[in-house]
Amino acid sequence: MTGGAAKAGVALSAVPLIVVLLGAPAAQAGCGGVEKATPKRKVASRPPLAIGDSSMLLALPALARVGYKVNARGCRQFSEGLGVLRDARRHHRLPRLAVLALGADASVSPGQIARASKVVGPKRKLGLVTPRELGGGESKDAQVIRNAGQRDPVHIKVLDWVHYSAGHQSWFQPDGLHLTFSGAKAFARLLKKLLPLAT
Repeated sequence: MTGGAAKAGVALSAVPLIVVLLGAPAAQAGCGGVEKATPKRKVASRPPLAIGDSSMLLALPALARVGYKVNARGCRQFSEGLGVLRDARRHHRLPRLAVLALGADASVSPGQIARASKVVGPKRKLGLVTPRELGGGESKDAQVIRNAGQRDPVHIKVLDWVHYSAGHQSWFQPDGLHLTFSGAKAFARLLKKLLPLAT
């Protein structure tokens, strides 16, 4: 191989690496920033908190209308949701009811749920929403959440979005995960069931 060809080969072999290095921040940027909504009606002295990922984004206005303070971000994993919970507690803003709708972007473990329950504490309620997966099905994460609710039904309240939404294709985008406007209203109706626990 001539010197010029060798240099060209090195330059071309570096291209995939550059694409990979540039692609990581671009993918992260594609997740978007944190989106928040404040409650439009008062259901408690400290409004209940709903924390979610991209599957919650379109439901922010509907959740705010029923009384939730909402914090959602695309690509959010359960560990980041725990961070939001801890931050609320650290600043003395953790309400009597906190709902986590996470798991579409990564797995949920019993240990993570135990940590969330510990952050919320014995005098509050932790709501957990079973996640749908891309395509509209469910993974083992939904069962992990159901099991947590069965182990501690006093403090952990499960909202089974997977079962509640089954057969309602019009509630979802073609990916079977992200909401349409009718799906956003249905999602808010489901979370509204926990509001009596917020007082």
